[in-house]
Amino acid sequence: MAKSKVNQYIYIVQSSKEVTKCKIGKTNNLERRLKEYNNMTGKSKETVYQYLLTCEVKDMVTLENDIKYNFITLREEKSKEIFFFNTHWFNEYVKFIKSHTMFVKETYLKTEDKKQIVKIVKKTTPSLEERGVTRKELLQKAQKINNDEFYTRFEDVEKELNMYPISTWKNKTVFCNCDDAVDNNEKNTSAFPLYFLHNFIKLELKKLICTHYIGGINGQYDLFNQGTKGYIFTKEGYSEIKDYDTLKVYPEGYNGSFDHPLSLKILKEETDIVCTNPPFSRAIDYWETIVKSGKKFLVISAQTNYITMAFMPYFKEKKAWGGYNRVDWFLNPKKEIVSNPCFWYTNIKIKNRPRYKHLKIVPLKEIPEKYIKYDDSGYLQVDNCFIPGDYKKPFAVSSHPLFNGLLEKGYKIIDCYVPKIKNKDKFRRVLVQKETTQL
Repeated sequence: MAKSKVNQYIYIVQSSKEVTKCKIGKTNNLERRLKEYNNMTGKSKETVYQYLLTCEVKDMVTLENDIKYNFITLREEKSKEIFFFNTHWFNEYVKFIKSHTMFVKETYLKTEDKKQIVKIVKKTTPSLEERGVTRKELLQKAQKINNDEFYTRFEDVEKELNMYPISTWKNKTVFCNCDDAVDNNEKNTSAFPLYFLHNFIKLELKKLICTHYIGGINGQYDLFNQGTKGYIFTKEGYSEIKDYDTLKVYPEGYNGSFDHPLSLKILKEETDIVCTNPPFSRAIDYWETIVKSGKKFLVISAQTNYITMAFMPYFKEKKAWGGYNRVDWFLNPKKEIVSNPCFWYTNIKIKNRPRYKHLKIVPLKEIPEKYIKYDDSGYLQVDNCFIPGDYKKPFAVSSHPLFNGLLEKGYKIIDCYVPKIKNKDKFRRVLVQKETTQL
């Protein structure tokens, strides 16, 4: 008599008490396996396990091993059973399982709880004239902005980071010290760790460390609204951040802030490159911390930094410069698109900047009259990215030529400058001068 076929299953299960973790395993009896989870010793009665996905497969051992190999950095280092969980990564696990040659059919997929759907309606952006504001007023407002809940879009992170050669990241430890990837809600998931986790093997990273700030009374300042303070990802898997001396997970008083002693210790002793979108309200403190550390960095900050006195010394001393791209749009906590003019800044060497083409370096006499003028002090003011290549004295430009790579074309910053024309202050500019020897 022929033996009856034994069904084989791959499942994803989650605990009600550990929503940022899940387990991916194999079984030939789904009902029994779930009962085993819900009757584990050492777990509270309030802990309930439920399946997020169950699939019938041809060979559960082969498929489970392939999952472990392909998502190795997302497995907890100690147990090797717990996987990193949020909406994004759950979808990645499901996609991988369903595309595998061993997959037969899905037997159960947990449906999302009913949530309010935020509908994004595309609107035509009104002009500055229609909004009743000038460009100067808009940039000044952005400079003073005190709302830190702006989430960087994945496409903006990908666009910038893809510009740097893989050798930039090879065998490096990247510290996202204002971004934690963990959340079971995708809209509160940081794009920075997601990018590095997606490309961990491709970039040949050594380690990825992610933290974020929780502060105030009962942690009301939780930038990603999810409570966990930090993770470390390596080729061996992930683990939660521990105190170096006591080895306790999240030592008492640790709030995940970039300037907490533990975060500073990680920055000093482990980090090669910092990459994040720091809180706008603490940008001055953040820049001081990162530049003083001497580490390589790639961060998003206000577009007005080039003409702001607090940041000017970094550019003048060539400790920082603009990256490749602007970032004009972010997501707020309601997942709505909001505008906030920013740019990438770095101290990583830029090669073959595409924006060079916007610079118009020509003799002074070839610059149209409407783009040049002299202020009350006699300083030359130049607009529209024109650069007088034969002019030896300091002259004033807007921040645009600097973002386009002027400093890499043999020019240096002299100072931040507010020109006066007919005794009236004009929009702040930057005094630059041609160097005697080109960089």
